Amino acid sequence: MAARSLDDPFYYLNNFQQVLAWLTQRYADVLSIQEQRFIEHFAALPRGAQGLLVRMVMRKGLQFRHSKLHYPEIGDIGAAVAPLLALGWIEEQAPIGLVELFEVLLKPEILLCLGHLIEHPKAKKTEWLQALDDHLSQPQPFQAWCPQLDDRLYSLTIMNLCDRLRLMFFGNLYQDWSEFVLADLGIFTYETVEFSAESRGLRSREDVDACVFLHDCQQRFEAGEPLEEIVAQINELSPDNPWLERRRAKLLFLIGQHGERIGDFALALGIYRDCTYPGARLRMVRVLERIGEYALALELGEAAAQAPQSAAETQALLRIVPRLRRKLGGPPVPRAMAREVERLELRLPRVDPALSVEYHVQAHLHDETAPVHYVENSLINSLFGLLCWPAIFAPLPGAFFHPFQRGPVDLLNEDFHARRAELFAACLAELDDGRYRQTIGRRYAEKWGVQSPFVFWGALSEPLLEQALDCLPAAHLKHWFDRLLLDIKANRAGMPDLIQFWPQHKTYRMIEVKGPGDRLQDNQLRWLEFCHEHQMPVAVCYVQWAESAIASELAPTGNESPQIKCGSELARDGAP
Repeated sequence: MAARSLDDPFYYLNNFQQVLAWLTQRYADVLSIQEQRFIEHFAALPRGAQGLLVRMVMRKGLQFRHSKLHYPEIGDIGAAVAPLLALGWIEEQAPIGLVELFEVLLKPEILLCLGHLIEHPKAKKTEWLQALDDHLSQPQPFQAWCPQLDDRLYSLTIMNLCDRLRLMFFGNLYQDWSEFVLADLGIFTYETVEFSAESRGLRSREDVDACVFLHDCQQRFEAGEPLEEIVAQINELSPDNPWLERRRAKLLFLIGQHGERIGDFALALGIYRDCTYPGARLRMVRVLERIGEYALALELGEAAAQAPQSAAETQALLRIVPRLRRKLGGPPVPRAMAREVERLELRLPRVDPALSVEYHVQAHLHDETAPVHYVENSLINSLFGLLCWPAIFAPLPGAFFHPFQRGPVDLLNEDFHARRAELFAACLAELDDGRYRQTIGRRYAEKWGVQSPFVFWGALSEPLLEQALDCLPAAHLKHWFDRLLLDIKANRAGMPDLIQFWPQHKTYRMIEVKGPGDRLQDNQLRWLEFCHEHQMPVAVCYVQWAESAIASELAPTGNESPQIKCGSELARDGAP
């Protein structure tokens, strides 16, 4: 999209016009007759009327008092609003309820207009509203409510239409018009992606209606409306758009999880039975176990174990299936012994309670010759994102819909890697011949600050990048990156908290930190197992707080050889 300038007082109008032009060019076959007429009539309006309408659309609420509308670039508000009233896009005599009235009036104005009905003038507005709501429930125009005020109230009537246009542009309703301003200010920068004719999230009018319907269902779900009715209506929807079908399945999955939390297991089972969203099958096994249907749970669990959807599902089933067999009277199954993990035990003074345990360990182990960085998931993900940038931002159909995307829409889909297999293979091949170092360094400079689903710009620095490329073997990077691509949703989290480099030796060690009473999570255990399998140096550091300012036990500092270990016990099942 063309660059815009905030120096133009009508910058917001220019942004809105850019969206209309984008939709006219790319969604002409999807726009309804009403939306087409809106775009045509809007283009014919005087600039002041255009600006006023867009100001209202971009503000919160649907009611606007004439006395509160002050925009120097628009000038005379009365002249600007006249064409909008004539088109019916704004109404002046629309009936409003007491809640809407209280939203546009100040307390002194409420007392002026309704003071004769208020028993406690010093109470809060919410208390007045509650007291008056039973007696003044009939909506009426603003002038009927407040004849004492010399003012006019305008009600916006086309917000739903503008929301549909916004939905078609962004592909969602959580992004709004502020995206343009944030981009113009340089707060957010997005990768420039070439859009093909097939790069549309909503490919038909039916898709638009289905997306709006799903959004309404989610709003009703979050508002606490009866779940059975919402689920039944969602189940009647069967979009042929894979992107919309995934959104439908995800909403059902969320409702199923809510059903579990409130104890409505029949609802949860009914959802999970036919839900295609990843994780639904495992949730169904858990619910069946919870309600005592052990045989059914075991049958489903064993079938799932034969063709697991992910490493996370495999890990969970390794615990659940033996437990179910025991509950059904089967013989005990010995648990596999956990692999040996280097264990550090520290007793540290809590210098600053506001700082996390990870920062305390970092400060304790850090040394100029063996620097320690608090990276958690940021470093490996960022190195992957920089090296594989062309594959991640490839302009494949169905991946990018608009210029304000942080990453491809299908990032977490099961076929994300498969659709880009050759592109990722070309990127990862640079790890074999050494080109990756130059590529990652160049992209760090060229792409600095550009939004990415993998790169954590705030956690990166040139020293960290240089140390990482010097000390992390290319073979280890390839193992990490391959694992990311196996299951991006599960595997881009759970990485060890700290990383320590020995630049002189070109070696490193990752450290997972656990404070008092803290246990290793499932995704962390999977990463530890993976590192051990590929002989990557990793340790788990268990911390206890010292009672005095002087630590009674100290682990080796960064001055010592990277081969020295602290503690001989092994961490099994996350227990100290």
